[in-house]
Amino acid sequence: MNLIDFFVGKHLDSPRKDAVAYVDPVMGDVSYTELFTAAGAFADLLGAAGLAAGSRGLVLADDSVTTVVAILGLWWHGCAAVPVNPALSDKDIGFIATDSGVRFEYLDISARRLSALAPLLPDAPQVHGDRIRELILRQRGSSTMPELPPPVQCPPDREVLLQYTSGSTGVPKGVPHRAAALMSVPAGFGLLAALTPGDTVLSTAKLSFAYGFGNSLLLPLSAGATTVLLHGGVDAQIVASALRRHRPTVLFSVPRVYAGLAESFDGGGDSRLRLAVSAGEALPADLCERTMQRLGVPLVNSLGTTEALYIVVATTPADPAPGTIGVPVAGVRATVRDHDGRVLDGDEVEGRLHIACRSVAGRYLDRPEATSATFADGGAYTGDIVRRARGGPIRYLGRVDDFLNLGGYKVAPAEIEGVIRAVAGVRDCAVVGIADEHGLQQAVAFVVPRGDREAGAVRRAVISSLRVDLASFKRPGRVEMVDALPTTWTGKLARNQLRTIGAS
Repeated sequence: MNLIDFFVGKHLDSPRKDAVAYVDPVMGDVSYTELFTAAGAFADLLGAAGLAAGSRGLVLADDSVTTVVAILGLWWHGCAAVPVNPALSDKDIGFIATDSGVRFEYLDISARRLSALAPLLPDAPQVHGDRIRELILRQRGSSTMPELPPPVQCPPDREVLLQYTSGSTGVPKGVPHRAAALMSVPAGFGLLAALTPGDTVLSTAKLSFAYGFGNSLLLPLSAGATTVLLHGGVDAQIVASALRRHRPTVLFSVPRVYAGLAESFDGGGDSRLRLAVSAGEALPADLCERTMQRLGVPLVNSLGTTEALYIVVATTPADPAPGTIGVPVAGVRATVRDHDGRVLDGDEVEGRLHIACRSVAGRYLDRPEATSATFADGGAYTGDIVRRARGGPIRYLGRVDDFLNLGGYKVAPAEIEGVIRAVAGVRDCAVVGIADEHGLQQAVAFVVPRGDREAGAVRRAVISSLRVDLASFKRPGRVEMVDALPTTWTGKLARNQLRTIGAS
């Protein structure tokens, strides 16, 4: 079987062929038949452009059905897709396009942006967004199936997707994924989400992000579900509006959006929502509980990684277990290991999270040193520090690089953040390590007050709580009040930016 039949073609022999695959902000409702024929027609264009099977194609576009068609068309032609978010800087986009060695470029961006990027992109054939929109419109209303080239058969070990890490710890790294990895996702977290053709999915994470790629493409297409796509920036207000308008049954988002929904969302009486899923960064227990109370559905907390393609550890709808990230999903072996790679098999063990499953990529593109450090011991180290009770769920403690060294003690920022978040009037917070005037690391807390609270009063309450609830060596040396916390293009907290702000 090829990827096209696995994700789309199988639905054309069922009543799903005329069902809505995507709800697009520009194209409206796009059926599975329209999606299939547009992808085949796009693959025909790739052949006419002389693109060889096995090449990589850049997909520089925001979330839209045309983005999905471009990815499917590349697979149809036997190529690998390199999805990239246009919200990245010109420098990062140019780096990724060059580093990945793309031989084709699909660009759905403004003429002004295209002009700015032109000197940074490799010299390769290009197709723009309007061309795919024409392909979709051509099929719309037609009662006959056009003649299309057959999809290229895809060996399980062929590279079909190259995703780039967010670069939060340095230069973005390319992660090549095989066809077998993509086809394993529905049998992993897909079993927990249990999507059906009756489901409507809404994801705030973009297709260019591993989490969003699984949410808006791999899972819903394999199940024959409907996916609502959001264009542009996303916040809690936009998501609340989309929930009311489109009435999705499954919501995939990140803790920062859930924080906004928990504060003010009123879903009314016509909600069809049955499940919410969180990933991307740590979900505090109290936020999990408040969100479930507000939305009225289970909130599954999860951990995924670009290196393993999608979600690998998660709680369940039956047991959301606030404050934990749950257990390995089907097909995943998760172990806690020490610095030397030894498995820690005991009660309440703490160490590095190691993942082994079919979707682990196995390498970074042209990064041998980083590859040997991450892809080792039969799987991949996620870069997370966790704690696990024997036979129990996994608790997320933080990223390896985020741990603080305070007076010789290793301290998890999440522990300090948990105390701060419990203070009335705190909307959000983050703790990072910054060198003091002596060059020694100190903890600095950045606190976002609620809109109806006076910042000075909230700061005093935070300092008081830290003195009561934390050992002296764990207390932040500074508490800074800010209007908002910076985030990366994937929506994660940008701790490196906070370190820069704090140092200045």
